[in-house]
Amino acid sequence: MKLFNLLVSFLCMVTSASCGAADTDKFERYRSLSRSAPIELTDSSYEDITSKPRDYHVAVLLTAADARYGCILCREFQPEWELIARSWNKGSKPDGLQMLFGTLDFSDGKGTFQKLMLQTAPVLLVFPPTVGPFAKIDDAPLRFDFSGPISAEQLYTWMNRQLPEGPKPPLVRPINYMRLVSGITILMGAVTLFTVLSPYVLPIVRNRNLWAAFSLIAILLFTSGHMFNHIRKVPYVAGDGRGGISYFAGGFSNQFGMETQIVAAIYAVLSFATIALAMKVPRIADNKAQQVAVIIWGSVLLGMYSFLLSVFKTKNGGYPFFLPPF
Repeated sequence: MKLFNLLVSFLCMVTSASCGAADTDKFERYRSLSRSAPIELTDSSYEDITSKPRDYHVAVLLTAADARYGCILCREFQPEWELIARSWNKGSKPDGLQMLFGTLDFSDGKGTFQKLMLQTAPVLLVFPPTVGPFAKIDDAPLRFDFSGPISAEQLYTWMNRQLPEGPKPPLVRPINYMRLVSGITILMGAVTLFTVLSPYVLPIVRNRNLWAAFSLIAILLFTSGHMFNHIRKVPYVAGDGRGGISYFAGGFSNQFGMETQIVAAIYAVLSFATIALAMKVPRIADNKAQQVAVIIWGSVLLGMYSFLLSVFKTKNGGYPFFLPPF
């Protein structure tokens, strides 16, 4: 009886060792095929690489990159997937953490697509190991469905969250020399253009009156409710219910597009009248002309303020004050 138990134990050890060796051989065989790119799989190789037992992770991208299938997302993501596989294979990994990357195209894996009942592509499946230090009790594959364009960084971050804790190979994008050369060329062109045009452009850029005009226009636009119109998509004008047109909307939370322009024009006239009284009129040498200018600009100021108050009263009917003549 003791001899029988020893024989059974020996056979189990031999079987385990042979299974482990076969599993290791399978991993090394597939890894030799994916030094710089994911393994191109078929139905049979997909079944083989994901079969149990396995002491390695497997990430398989089920895609339909052929042009006849019209999967634009599949073709756009393929270079990103190859970048992930290349970065992992070339990077340093923790001891014992083994992973294979494969690509199963619909043209070569129709049986697998039917077996998995896939209606869309691409789909990523990550199979955890079933034996070894990183084995999981639930060995069902983890699935990532693509809802839209995604970068290699986003998918790689998701994959790292599914792997055991520890350092992972960094995702390394190759240097885009064309973009680098283009950037340097554009920069040199911009510097050259600035050097040539600076004698003509700098006086304009440094012109205080120009900046004052731009600032004043911006202030008038935004204080009159220009952004409110863009956010609320307000109508330009509206009917008054009697066959006419209403230019001002009642209430403080409503306004029309035309109303904004009228208020901006009022603010502009008030601003120019104030500037004229403060800066232009004192420089007039003739006393009579100066008095006439004061009367004119003062009348403009009074009239515009009166009209502004009437607009305010239109929007708020309970406002008790007014300023003649409006």
